[in-house]
Amino acid sequence: MFSRSLLKPYLALIALALVWGFSFLLIKVALHDMSPTVLMLIRAATGFVALAAYMLLSGRPLLGESWKRRIIPYAVLGVGSGVIPWTAIAIGEQSISSGLASILNATTPLWAAVLVTWLIPRDRPSALNYVGVLIGLAGVIILVLPDVTAKGFGASVFGAAAVLVASISYAISALYQRMKLRGFSVYEVSVGQLALTAVLAVPIAAPSLPSWHLALPSTAAVIALGVGGSGLAYLLYYYVNNTLGPVRATGVTILVPMTAVLWGVVLLGETLSLPIVVGMVVILAGIVLTNVNRRTSREPVSAAA
Repeated sequence: MFSRSLLKPYLALIALALVWGFSFLLIKVALHDMSPTVLMLIRAATGFVALAAYMLLSGRPLLGESWKRRIIPYAVLGVGSGVIPWTAIAIGEQSISSGLASILNATTPLWAAVLVTWLIPRDRPSALNYVGVLIGLAGVIILVLPDVTAKGFGASVFGAAAVLVASISYAISALYQRMKLRGFSVYEVSVGQLALTAVLAVPIAAPSLPSWHLALPSTAAVIALGVGGSGLAYLLYYYVNNTLGPVRATGVTILVPMTAVLWGVVLLGETLSLPIVVGMVVILAGIVLTNVNRRTSREPVSAAA
C-alpha cells in the first residue's frame, strides 16, 4: 500500500519531470545564438542568482555553518551535475534529434542501478526494479521511435556519445551526493553546486563569449533554463534523491520524454498518436515496477523542498 509519507517525494519527482521535459525545448532555442559552454555558464549563473535571492528573501541562510568543508563536494557536483552534462547535452543537441537525445539521456537510471550495487549496497534495487528500468527504457524508445524514424538519426557518433557521457555523469553525481551530502539542506546543496558550477564555467566559456549573439528569444530561454531547469529543478532533484534514493531519482530521465510530449500537446497543439499513448503506458508500467518492494530510507531530510 502506498505510504502517505511518500506522496510528497513522488509529487516532487513528477514536477521535476515536467520542468526537465520543458528544458530540452529551451536548450534548442538558446543554442541558436550561443555556444554550449556559454549556455552552461549563463544557466548556472542565473540559476544561482535566482535560488540565492529566494533563500535570502525567505530568511534561509545562504551558507551553512560548515560550508567551507563542503566546497570540494560542491565542486564535484558542479562538475558532474553541471559542467559536464549541461555542456555535453548542448553539444549533442547540435547534431542529433531531441528524440535520440532523450533515449540516451534516459539511460541514466541504468548506469545508476549498475553503479549503486558497489557504491551504496543498501540502495541496491531488486531484480524486479531492474526489470522496471528496462521496461521504462523500452517505453521511451516506443515514444520517440516515430519521430526518429521520420527525421532519421542523421546524427554524428560524437553527438550521441556526448549525451551518453552526460547520462553517466548524472548517474555518478547522484550516487556521490547520496553518499557525501545526504541529510544536508537541499537548498544549501543546490545553491552550493550552482555557485561552483558558475565559477568553474567562467574559464571554459570565456573563449566563446565574444561570439554570443544577444537575442531576446535565446536569452529568455537560457534564463528560464537557469531559473527553472537548474535552480528549482535541483531543489526537487536532491530532495527526491535524499528520500527515494539515487536509482529512483535518476529515473526521472525516463519520464522526461513523456513530459516533453505533453508540453508539445499543450503548447504546440501536437496530437497524441497511438505509439505515443502506448509508449506512455509502458513507461508508467516501468516506473511502477521500479518502485515496488524497495526499502525506502527514513532518514530525515533537512529543509525539504
